[in-house]
Amino acid sequence: MGKSVIAGNWKMHMTCAEAQAFASAFLPLVASLPSDREVLLAPPFTAIATLAQALAGSGIQIGGQNVHWDRSGAYTGMISAAMLQEHGVTHAIVGHSEPRKYYSETDEQINLRARTAQKAGLIPILCVGESDSQREGGEAERVIRRQVEQGIDGLDPALLVVAYEPIWAIGTGKTCGAAEANRICGLIRSWVGYADVVVQYGGSVKADNIDLLMAQSDINGVLVGGASLDPVGFARIANYQVPESA
Repeated sequence: MGKSVIAGNWKMHMTCAEAQAFASAFLPLVASLPSDREVLLAPPFTAIATLAQALAGSGIQIGGQNVHWDRSGAYTGMISAAMLQEHGVTHAIVGHSEPRKYYSETDEQINLRARTAQKAGLIPILCVGESDSQREGGEAERVIRRQVEQGIDGLDPALLVVAYEPIWAIGTGKTCGAAEANRICGLIRSWVGYADVVVQYGGSVKADNIDLLMAQSDINGVLVGGASLDPVGFARIANYQVPESA
């Protein structure tokens, strides 16, 4: 597999001033990152320009938290690929469980977003994952496979990141066991059908579990929520160390 992708999703956190302060504290801690990983931050849209300027020349990339499927139009509150790229954004998160839940995003819409992102030159981070009730009901694999197969339709898997985010482990303090997360990530890799696709795990990723997660055979990245708001903690995640015995 190629480079691992370590991504921080700030969600609706961080003003421009806070983003600037984060960058000042974070950059010295990741000045000597190993060459086998890429690190990116996805701030709120209002802070993208500020953060991009603060991170210029550092090698830390910027992601968008979503992207619309049209180039422009009457879509209040939305953002286009061109608007993101104007500030040097390289990735766009699509299909996160929160837009799926709160805004009723469908697999078809998510696929359109991902296609638009790729066509414009952005790398989509396609989020998939099951709810607690779906897992308890034995539906996890069916649900995730549907999300993967519909989400990747028409996409180039070489320019794609898939993030497995079990919904029941997002912001709950619960973490999917490393072995189980690895098993699902391996299934996702097989469903994509491209061995080198980047498959991230996301769900209560923290500094104290990153080394174990990244030691797994089919996890080559993480999508981090709350823990990415702390520059020291997220720097530790970016500087993960896989045990030699792994």
